[in-house]
Amino acid sequence: MPARSLGSVALRKAEDMEGGLHFNVFTVDFNEELVALYGGSLLRQTHFLHESIKAILRLYKHLKTPPQSVVLVGHSMGGVVARALFTLPRFNTNLVSLIITQASPHLAPVLALDPYLLDFYSAVRQKWVNQAKKLRNVTVLSVGGGYRDYQVRSGLTSLPCPPGDPNKLSLVATAVPRTWVSTDHLSIVWCKELVLATVRALFDLIHPETRQFSVNPEKKMAVLSHHFIRHPVRMLEETQETSVSISDFPESWSEVNTLRLAYSTPKEGQVKYFLFALSSRRKAYSHFYCRSNNLEMSSWVYGCVNASSCVHTVDLSTGTELLPPYKVLVLSLSNLSSVTHLLVSASNLNGKQFTVECEWQRQESQTLSVPAPHVLSFGLTASDVSVNSSGLLHIIQLQHFHQVYQALRINVASQCKVHKDRLPNVYRIHVPWFGEDSLTTASVPSVTEISGMLHTSRPDNSSGVLLLLHTAPNCQYKVSVRTSLPRVLGQILRFCGPMVPVYTAVTLLLACRGQLCSILKSRRSADMSQAVGKGLQPHQVNLPVYILHMLLSCSWFQDVWSVLYLPPMDALPSTTPDMTFHEGGVPVEEWPHPLSPLFYIWGAAVAFWGSALLRLIVRLISLILAPLHRPSVSRDCGTLPRRTLLLITLSLTVMGGVSCGALSIFAAFLLHLYRVLRLQMTERSLSHMLNLAPRQHKEAENGSVEGDSQSRSTECNGAPLLSECALQEVRDDLQLHLCLSALFTLPVMLIAPSLIHWIRNLRYSPQLDPDPCWPLSVPLIIVYMLLINCNTLKLSNSKLLPLTSCIPLPMSIAMVTFSPLHLYRVSYFLLAALVPLASCVLL
Repeated sequence: MPARSLGSVALRKAEDMEGGLHFNVFTVDFNEELVALYGGSLLRQTHFLHESIKAILRLYKHLKTPPQSVVLVGHSMGGVVARALFTLPRFNTNLVSLIITQASPHLAPVLALDPYLLDFYSAVRQKWVNQAKKLRNVTVLSVGGGYRDYQVRSGLTSLPCPPGDPNKLSLVATAVPRTWVSTDHLSIVWCKELVLATVRALFDLIHPETRQFSVNPEKKMAVLSHHFIRHPVRMLEETQETSVSISDFPESWSEVNTLRLAYSTPKEGQVKYFLFALSSRRKAYSHFYCRSNNLEMSSWVYGCVNASSCVHTVDLSTGTELLPPYKVLVLSLSNLSSVTHLLVSASNLNGKQFTVECEWQRQESQTLSVPAPHVLSFGLTASDVSVNSSGLLHIIQLQHFHQVYQALRINVASQCKVHKDRLPNVYRIHVPWFGEDSLTTASVPSVTEISGMLHTSRPDNSSGVLLLLHTAPNCQYKVSVRTSLPRVLGQILRFCGPMVPVYTAVTLLLACRGQLCSILKSRRSADMSQAVGKGLQPHQVNLPVYILHMLLSCSWFQDVWSVLYLPPMDALPSTTPDMTFHEGGVPVEEWPHPLSPLFYIWGAAVAFWGSALLRLIVRLISLILAPLHRPSVSRDCGTLPRRTLLLITLSLTVMGGVSCGALSIFAAFLLHLYRVLRLQMTERSLSHMLNLAPRQHKEAENGSVEGDSQSRSTECNGAPLLSECALQEVRDDLQLHLCLSALFTLPVMLIAPSLIHWIRNLRYSPQLDPDPCWPLSVPLIIVYMLLINCNTLKLSNSKLLPLTSCIPLPMSIAMVTFSPLHLYRVSYFLLAALVPLASCVLL
């Protein structure tokens, strides 16, 4: 929780201030519920927060001027709950005037594992978008953690609001002045730099007369912009007039007639001013650049109307930008029509040494362009540009760099002929459409590598990404830009991670289809590893999805689609701040279709190694449980009689209704896993027995091994229990049930957050309410229990097997079409494919 860090820092700051001003910081404990994955508690948390705010304000009713509102600081889903307050029908919007969120996924949930989560997000988004005018008095600041936050990517922290809303601000911690670092999901709460910026902003928001937080939206945005965007010397609404007379300190004035000034203050304190005439520079130059490593945020650059006295000056320091090693001011000469001279203060009355460097610039000549290499260049080609100018600031336009799946490795090499003490270089990647700038400080000379990646893609009609080089004078710089393949893959996985479990389910479902086809053809199941390997069939899955995308661009097909009441197709997650939404409130955007086979390969890899891990776990557990069971040689080991099966099914159904549906599903999964363990123990026992049996006895039992597969299966049906045929039957059943068990694992993993939430809150209530698993639990339990008694012989004799083997492929296509942004739908599609398979056991 952010309360501890904010409270301690605010207390120390209040102790150093006069007037007895202090903050009361309260924390709202949500018991660390997994609401990021289970949305059933989000509405209760919202109501609890509402009641907490009213209880807090009641504590101050005895005061003459009690506070009327509070400031909310929320971390992760706490920030989403804070914005959800305004969806409550009886909530007074005047109770909250400012919301500060840290690493909160405002755009969409990280993983949509239940419909309650999506409904909650949809309600919050509709409230803030459709009633934006009514909520303009509420200021919201969202801060993302950056690339070190692996749980919530910073693109999701962007606030979904109408374009041009002046009271909503979204940025990344790397762009916050005096912070400039990325944080992980938890450390953003106690990051000292961010805590200091937040506390300073809260103190500046106090109205001097009422001693309460200001309710003026312009005032709030000015303070937040001051501390979280540029951090100039003072806020814009503060007026400051400075009068400097040359006659007072004639020896301290120096007029600069050169193109550049480089001045270092002496150890002794002195008053020093430099005067720059504008009249002779307006035609040749467009900007004036000045920097100083005196980081005291005080006025230092002025505009004079009369150079002889400078009695009336204009403070031009408000545009100062704070960088890690120095402060920088860039002035456009076109905006200084009423100013005749520029005055730069280099006074160090306290004896502190610092350096001031200023120069006239023509921005056109100091702006270069370099094309970003194509993603498919794999880093083999590079785009190079050399900076031979001696200026202090150079701008490099990174052309064609505007998508999140692009990742660049930018190398900047600096070389100077004369070695002397210089101010360090600052390389800044500036993203105009989102506050995600990143800064890198480097010494001179040096070779520095910069990581060029984006949190959001460029919206329409936005300028491109800029690389700003704050350089040392009289040095040469070479910039090399390459594509980084590992970072490209990392970006794709970061943004499209939810696609991997979908394709994992597709691979396992098609592996089950391969097992059914093998049983239908040869009455034997295939090896599980081979079946999973053959589950990688992008031509059968992705091609129909591509065709659906193409057909949906036609109006007549859209009409047919709507007549069938089909939901919209799930595209890949949105990457732009101005996204479009599905009806469920999930942002969508078109990604390049060639990426789908890549997701399929990743999903197939997870399925392959996951199934291998499952086989290993089954073998290890079976070794542990073997001493507790009698050796068995029958393929029916672990099966249940019909009455017992019916009784257990009813018991699990009732248990799911009165407690938690996920618990009953998990129990049914364990019962099927026990069947797999018994088959593994039986397979090991039969193998050991046959290895100990005499060779002649085994040949007599096995009979002839010639003939087709039908004759071999006929021999096995009448073979003794201790025979090679019996061993093969057990192995066939084991491979079938291993494949089914891997498929059953997916729904169990998707419902795990509900089960964990129920266990953590069991002391408060024995029933999970609402339960997103209840509609799914009853049919899924029946399927799990029926398939416990399944074997290859029953399937091969079933008349429904040909039809059942055809269902997994269309279910896989539907899964890819409708599940990437609604992961809970994966369980429903798996259920639709497993119901016919369970029917084969009965018919």
